[in-house]
Amino acid sequence: MEIYELFIEEDSEFSGVEAISIVEEPAIESDFIALKSHKIEMAEINAEKRILMGPALIPNKKIYRRDEQDGEYYIFFSEDTVRKASQLFLSRGNQNNSTLEHEYNLKGMSVVESWIVEDEKKDKSALYNLNMSKGTWMVSVKVNNEEVWEEFVKTGKVKGFSIEGYFSDNAQRPKEQVEEELCQDCFEELQAEYALLEAVALLEEVELESYGGYPDSASNNAKLGIKRNKELGNKCATQVGKVRAQQLARKEKFTVPTLKRIYSYLSRAEAYYDPAKPEACGTISYLLWGGKSMKNWVESKLKGLDELDG
Repeated sequence: MEIYELFIEEDSEFSGVEAISIVEEPAIESDFIALKSHKIEMAEINAEKRILMGPALIPNKKIYRRDEQDGEYYIFFSEDTVRKASQLFLSRGNQNNSTLEHEYNLKGMSVVESWIVEDEKKDKSALYNLNMSKGTWMVSVKVNNEEVWEEFVKTGKVKGFSIEGYFSDNAQRPKEQVEEELCQDCFEELQAEYALLEAVALLEEVELESYGGYPDSASNNAKLGIKRNKELGNKCATQVGKVRAQQLARKEKFTVPTLKRIYSYLSRAEAYYDPAKPEACGTISYLLWGGKSMKNWVESKLKGLDELDG
């Protein structure tokens, strides 16, 4: 089975980790722990710190993936890429970018600690029995969002971190030893229930400015994707893809973090789009997210916003 290394294109403004998501099934198969404060002497403080600690990326760990075009394969991140990803995440000021299940922006969550494990036995993570391998990118996230803490963390609905961003890939065997554990990539196989989507909609970052005005062709692509998918029994998309198509069909506006995720998805899914195969799931899924016209519009919009910010 092929093994693909994912790496960062340092000359690309989109390459790297844009946000950290709290998820039910972390792709790297390692849960976080919730830290609580101890009683501080000479002070009447015994409240929860509400800090989550866990790995964001583990180097050289094979992650199982499957898609229509390439079938089954593995991806992994080298130790060097993990370190670069952690550095770019901080230098670009992405500490407050958090999502729930890679879909809904969350406010009141910030990465307050970020480090690379240098010594497995002496690292801070060992104090909490996490036992992370050398080169792992660890993060501690402060949760000031009451709803997130009560409804998702304390109830165990989310169990770990999962990065989101854009990486390039290269089919090759790893030079370093790769662990044998397998895991299911939660992003590609995400099948969120409507009830969950409705619940977390209340947590969406509503304070961020939203942007619309994308071409009618993008909206029409989504409508076509909805129609074709329905004809095939709605088998060609995750729940998130179906919801995204409905948003596009209604010409809803999107925040900048969502636009970045749309661009990231369409950039990866473009390889599976084939107009000569209108009933192929790769083609339908690409249309559900707005297709080529949406990708082009989002790219130009993001570049324009970067120029304005400068």
